[in-house]
Amino acid sequence: MIKAMWLGDDGEAHSGKEEIVAKWQASTDTYLWLDFEGSITPDFKNLLKEMGCDPLAITDSSRVRHPPKVEHFEHNTFVLFRGISSLGADLELEPQQLGIWVGDRCLITVHRGESVSVDYFWERATKQKSLAEPGRLALRIIHYASGRYLTTLLDFEERLSALEDGLLSDISELDMKELVAYRTRLRKLRRIFSYHKVLAESIWRQGGPYLGNGDDALAHMRRDVYDRCERVYSLCSMYYELCSDLVEGHISLSSHNLNVTMKILTIISAIFVPMTFMAGIYGMNFEHMPELGWRYAYFSLLGLMGVMAVSMLVVFKKVKWL
Repeated sequence: MIKAMWLGDDGEAHSGKEEIVAKWQASTDTYLWLDFEGSITPDFKNLLKEMGCDPLAITDSSRVRHPPKVEHFEHNTFVLFRGISSLGADLELEPQQLGIWVGDRCLITVHRGESVSVDYFWERATKQKSLAEPGRLALRIIHYASGRYLTTLLDFEERLSALEDGLLSDISELDMKELVAYRTRLRKLRRIFSYHKVLAESIWRQGGPYLGNGDDALAHMRRDVYDRCERVYSLCSMYYELCSDLVEGHISLSSHNLNVTMKILTIISAIFVPMTFMAGIYGMNFEHMPELGWRYAYFSLLGLMGVMAVSMLVVFKKVKWL
């Protein structure tokens, strides 16, 4: 689906489809935002080429998965950003590949499915007349998309804190499985955010002919984009490490509890082994066993067993095994 918005000579924004592109091309001081949703068709690919988009960049934007990046060309700057189709509280991400071309007088956005970030600014572009600054508009889209990641991560912090507090109590196996799942998802998110951080740092430090550079009017916006992407990456890394620590801590506590249990069982076995040995000797059915005829043999043997048990308990207590 193609939709276009054209800021004409009269200063008013006009909406339509690809027919608006011809009006924009015929003028020299108007601005265009062309948005395409869905798989890139051959006709739209040809239209992008006519507007000066690099063929390799078009191919990259049509892929389902491609690392985020920024590239500068003669007539535009291409930004490939990993947006959000959906990202729930459980950090299960369905990414939305977003290709952005920023030119001197135009902005082109391409995405396979619905893009919340694009729709958000599309609705406001008419009122704010932001089409006159394609570079700023592109940065605001990236900034808003990064903010959606940030909001979800900040909301996740409360759940992670609850799991951390539960580690000191009786954490359930379901909680443990949840932690492992979070760690796996955070690892995937961290990989995405590392690309975003590099992309945003390149935009901030190096800039470009269509995104600005140096201490210009877009300098603050570029720095805001970098700060947000860097914070998202830092939070994701911190949460990933925290989940890993919680998982390893739970395993360590489980191992410690198992060792304590085994130590107690070992002590019990050590106490009862000599008693079992004595009971085994005098439980044998031999005819000539002198002790069997002694009147106090049974009580003496029980007393000896009791003395041995108490003595071993005292020894274990002294060596701090109990």
